[in-house]
Amino acid sequence: MKKVQRYFLDYEFLNNNKAYEIKIDNSLNITLNDKKNYEINKFFYKQIGKDHFWRDRLVWTDKQWLKYSSNQLLETWVLKNNNNDLMGYYEIEKHENKEFELINMGILSDYRSKGFGALLLDHVLNKSYENKAEKVWVHTCSLDHKFALANYLSRGFKIFKKEQIDFVA
Repeated sequence: MKKVQRYFLDYEFLNNNKAYEIKIDNSLNITLNDKKNYEINKFFYKQIGKDHFWRDRLVWTDKQWLKYSSNQLLETWVLKNNNNDLMGYYEIEKHENKEFELINMGILSDYRSKGFGALLLDHVLNKSYENKAEKVWVHTCSLDHKFALANYLSRGFKIFKKEQIDFVA
């Protein structure tokens, strides 16, 4: 059993006057995934999650993955380079109360610690603002990438709840 620190954070647009301009060079692009392409969600969840103990969805069937990724309120954005290599992604669910939930975000291991997580988080905030979100919320924990919490805090997210949980690895 391992002790894990879990953090719940939110970003309120009314309380933040930062505008996040997406500074993406010509060698990268972030595109919205086709809702029928559940394989992309499955791929990233497995590949990124293996380093961070993501395992809830590992038992899902393809039918469950398709149902999940087809949710009309869910968007999956994919980061690729000019060679069309997959680099990272995020999943965000738009709730009707104008609160958006950042469900998963991650970078494949070959591309980590190079600022791509910051780029994706800027994209999250920019797209959420464009879609008139009032708040974006997320949870992260001490099992996630070592810079995850710092990335959220540096962008203006605030911790609204902390808890320590027992985790069976």
